[in-house]
Amino acid sequence: MDRATYQRLLDTLATPDDVHRMAHDEHLDEELLFVIHTHRVTRDATRRFYVLKRQVPRLVTQWKHGRSMLDIAREWTFPPVLLGQIMLGELGIPRKRVWQTFLHPEQAPDQRIRTEVDHLLAADPIYSPRGMELQRERGKRGEARLYRWLEQHGIKYRTEEDLRGKYTKTPDALLDHPIIFYGQKLKWIESKANFGDDVELRKNLKRQLGPYTELFGEGAVVYWYGYVDGAVSPPGILLWDGPTIEGITPVLAPHPAPAPADPPS
Repeated sequence: MDRATYQRLLDTLATPDDVHRMAHDEHLDEELLFVIHTHRVTRDATRRFYVLKRQVPRLVTQWKHGRSMLDIAREWTFPPVLLGQIMLGELGIPRKRVWQTFLHPEQAPDQRIRTEVDHLLAADPIYSPRGMELQRERGKRGEARLYRWLEQHGIKYRTEEDLRGKYTKTPDALLDHPIIFYGQKLKWIESKANFGDDVELRKNLKRQLGPYTELFGEGAVVYWYGYVDGAVSPPGILLWDGPTIEGITPVLAPHPAPAPADPPS
């Protein structure tokens, strides 16, 4: 995706309603738009978290005088569930019980909080438990696509689960034997059910991709929803999107020749 288009989408997709509207009006993939919307919301929430947190005592006073948490969240354009959790903490509810209340609203301390939590959950497709579950499901679908592609081409691999406890960092697929792509010998592939913009690429490189190259050598990362044109990855890491990887017929690297046998004595 070209950078101008991506920036326009990022600037426009402020709410879930914007996602639905643009998907309809511009005939774009709604899931891709939701992923970009999630970038905007989560980064903005991170950037403004402590600014808002300083205001929480005042916001709780407003709530005690009758304002709803959802109304306050909308005024601050802040994720409703995240704001509700902060405010319940300010009300003296222990952190563990706060999270349990959002998992099981029927366990809320009183009827008003139960109603508030129901409204917050319904309004937050990102930070709600259901939103987080959908994000995990997107990740699992991406991994399943990767494994299906590897198996279709007879490429043997090990998963994170297979490798648990053996390495400090493990990719989604560590190949038993490298494949060759444009001269690079790829030993691992990471699946990302996300869109790769510059921020995402920097974050992934620091947390995962860089350590993989140190441990295993060259590899590739697949952003199933695409990545921004001109994105640059460090040497040893290839960027792929869904159509790219699924259009590749992988070639196994040649096995090293066996060492010559010792001459007979």
